[in-house]
Amino acid sequence: MSENIQPTSEENKIVEKIEKDELSDNSSEIKIGTSNSNLEQNRFECRSCGYIYDPSEGNKKLDIPKNTPFAALDGNTFACPVCRAGKNFYKDIGPKSKPSGFEENLTYGFGFNSLPPGQKNILIFGGLAFAAACFLSLYSLH
Repeated sequence: MSENIQPTSEENKIVEKIEKDELSDNSSEIKIGTSNSNLEQNRFECRSCGYIYDPSEGNKKLDIPKNTPFAALDGNTFACPVCRAGKNFYKDIGPKSKPSGFEENLTYGFGFNSLPPGQKNILIFGGLAFAAACFLSLYSLH
């Protein structure tokens, strides 16, 4: 048997086709990887005070540079710059370009819905406590 056997032109075409298929498989894997990198630009909202961490802006107060993803922040040292809540109090609210939904429309109307949930609770229960205090003060008019 001779070792200098050359492949036929049909065999060359088959090999080239297999190589192209492998390259296209690699390019589809790359596309999947780039879509996951977009998750790094999602914004996160503090559930206790409503502060929004935007990776494209970073945070000057905490010395966090721009384009730092939320997942890269240290959970032991990172705290909300407003209320000092930990990293586990944040929820993912998606990118800035997310289509409008219910949470984005809360600011429309007369402006009552622009408060975060924690401040709404303080306003409601504070009003109830004030009303109870006014009611009890009527006993001092005796």
